[in-house]
Amino acid sequence: MVKITPFEVEQWMDRYETTPGVINIAETCCASISIDDLISLNTDKSACSPLQLSKKLTYGDILGSEILRQRVASLLNRDLNHHSPGVEPLNAENVIITQGAIAANFLAFYTLVGPGDHVISVYPTYQQLYSVPESLGAEVSLWKLKAENGYVPDVDELEGLVKADTKLLVLNNPNNPTGATIPTPTLQSILDFCSSRNITILSDEVYSPLFHSLPASPSSSTTSTAPPSILSLSPSGTEKTCVTLSTGSTSKALALAGLRLGWIVSRSPSLLRAIASARDYTAISVSQLDDQVASYALSPSVLPALLERNLDLARTNLALLTEFVEGKYSKVCSWVRPTAGTTALVQFRNLSKGGVPVDDATFVLDVLDKTHVLFMPGSPCFGLGTEFKGYVRIGYACETEVLKRGLELMGQYVEEHLL
Repeated sequence: MVKITPFEVEQWMDRYETTPGVINIAETCCASISIDDLISLNTDKSACSPLQLSKKLTYGDILGSEILRQRVASLLNRDLNHHSPGVEPLNAENVIITQGAIAANFLAFYTLVGPGDHVISVYPTYQQLYSVPESLGAEVSLWKLKAENGYVPDVDELEGLVKADTKLLVLNNPNNPTGATIPTPTLQSILDFCSSRNITILSDEVYSPLFHSLPASPSSSTTSTAPPSILSLSPSGTEKTCVTLSTGSTSKALALAGLRLGWIVSRSPSLLRAIASARDYTAISVSQLDDQVASYALSPSVLPALLERNLDLARTNLALLTEFVEGKYSKVCSWVRPTAGTTALVQFRNLSKGGVPVDDATFVLDVLDKTHVLFMPGSPCFGLGTEFKGYVRIGYACETEVLKRGLELMGQYVEEHLL
């Protein structure tokens, strides 16, 4: 039997998010929208419905419809000319549609690694990104992100992690749970490092392009410093190459988790063929209904308004959380303020006990019991049970009124139990 490490954050969510009356600020998707909401965002009022109700429900296109795959490619091409003017745009042939990013990541690992391989993964991150390759027999080294560096990876540390059998480097940009962004120069350095050692890069970009709180470019107050997809960069030097792949979905930045639709994108035809072969054993195709709605959401007349809605929601809610952490309750809270995504990693300390970090697992359950507010404990879900003591992950891109109520009740709890 394959040894499978329990997926802590998903088990915690499954166990507690359906608690009656729960005020859920553990959820990591932008507040979900309906098909009616999608239609209202469409600037082309003559557009057809998202669903073709007369279309026969066959399996459909095995790798995903061409229009959906092309629109995913266009999403990743968004900053191509700015960052790498010589790189060819992605197209539908570079994209495989999957059942969510979680299936995309699993297929990538299943295809790329096995016993005898070595994998480097950023940490903390979504547990799948290091536990799955480990379950497949690979040795995994954790590239630990540090708060004092803003949770941005230190490329100089890679030399001490890499081995002769290193096969894969795993990134998560923006990062879950910290909300940190890997900036373009760091991505370029990582790409150059891996290209000189024939190491493939898997970049989980499921929270992209939700870069809502980055500073403006020094050269222009209106230009963002948001990084591109890893696929929009090329190694420095004309002789170098590096196999890269990106995974993503409609769940987080697009607020459509109920579609269960994601993707794998790469410029390597041989890698895509291998992934497609592996996929044959796990899925014939995605639902035609999901494919149609996702194509609609990514259409040019819907996507800009959808992203603007979600970016505004994240900025508004992050301001509320910032006031809680850095303002009223700064004596008991500390963090590195997120710059992207929907999650924040916050440490709570108990001043009534000398300022020691709370026992985060016990703290989360006690808060849930006394207030019905739910968030996730850092140590079991993101620290292998030994690190990130006292930290919790908060998902702040829920409906604003939900976050307001959750923080109000949290404030009452802090004043009664931690001050």
